[in-house]
Amino acid sequence: MKQSHWLCTTLVLFITAVLSAQEKSNAELYESACAGCHGSDGKGRMQEDVAFETPLPDFSDCEFASREPDGDWYTVTHQGGPARAFDRIMPAFGEALTEEEILRILAHVRIFCEDKRWPRGEFNLPRPLFTEKAFPEDEVVVTGNYDTGDNEAVELELLYEKRFGPAGMVEVAVPLASFNPSIGGREAGIGDVALGYKHTIFHNLNSGNIFSVGGEVILPTGDEDRGFGKGTTVLEPFVTYGRLLPADAFFQAHAFAEFPTKSGFDDELGLRMALGKTWTSGGEFGRSWVPMLEILAIRDLTSGAKTKVDLVPQIQISLNTRQHILLNVGVRIPATETTGRNTQIVIYLLWDWFDGGFLDGW
Repeated sequence: MKQSHWLCTTLVLFITAVLSAQEKSNAELYESACAGCHGSDGKGRMQEDVAFETPLPDFSDCEFASREPDGDWYTVTHQGGPARAFDRIMPAFGEALTEEEILRILAHVRIFCEDKRWPRGEFNLPRPLFTEKAFPEDEVVVTGNYDTGDNEAVELELLYEKRFGPAGMVEVAVPLASFNPSIGGREAGIGDVALGYKHTIFHNLNSGNIFSVGGEVILPTGDEDRGFGKGTTVLEPFVTYGRLLPADAFFQAHAFAEFPTKSGFDDELGLRMALGKTWTSGGEFGRSWVPMLEILAIRDLTSGAKTKVDLVPQIQISLNTRQHILLNVGVRIPATETTGRNTQIVIYLLWDWFDGGFLDGW
């Protein structure tokens, strides 16, 4: 480990002298600054060649290299591996390279992933409480919902998402609920389990747009008589959209329809939208804070039906150094058709498990 640290420290000092000598292309900057460890092809030199205990990443592996935005890559390059709770063998280049030079090196690193079907990490926007994202992801999300009404209803949803290939993702959602009925003791049980698939069909970083389609099958696993399920299978096709805005702001939209398979149930049409902005403490290298506002609208597809609209102000906070454990807290406030609908407190804990274990990166 001492030998590897010495090699990278020496490399930093060497870069300072070399880069001041002449203007270099992106590839030449990468070759001077990074190829000694990461290889000219971006695949990473063998451990026995560099004497590192930790394997070097493969920048040509699109599953790895496409997931993170340039901002995270820049942080690790500028501040070193420990800035995101990675190994200290990645040194800090902030004093040896200018911001422009680091960004030009990152532009070269991006060419190693040659399969352009993989959406870039810039599209992995902060997750709102209700609006489905367009980006496919590997996550576990636990969402809690507390109704402030007399029945003191508490809902808990366990969501597992698994990415498949460049653009696909499957998910399983298991809801649990507990409430205090007007007669008798508190009731608790499992709700209707949902199985879903999402597929990204368009993404373009230059225009800042990403678009996905998908669908869910909601199964009647909950006890309808006790108030834990609808009592019918529901088909829910949906479309999702994400838009990058200036100054780390973003817009997301999620339109869906619900079609119960049994007669006697109304079809529904819904639209969810979220607008937010990411703020970072400690300059651009610290904890992220993401205030968002969601607007939720849903309407039965029957003549004379009223549209129910809710407002959901919320804030997402990164909890650990690696920023793959996130907390979001918000309030769902009925804005129209408020009779019988109460304000709800909603919170989720998100674990992006591809970036490491739950206890990693703190």
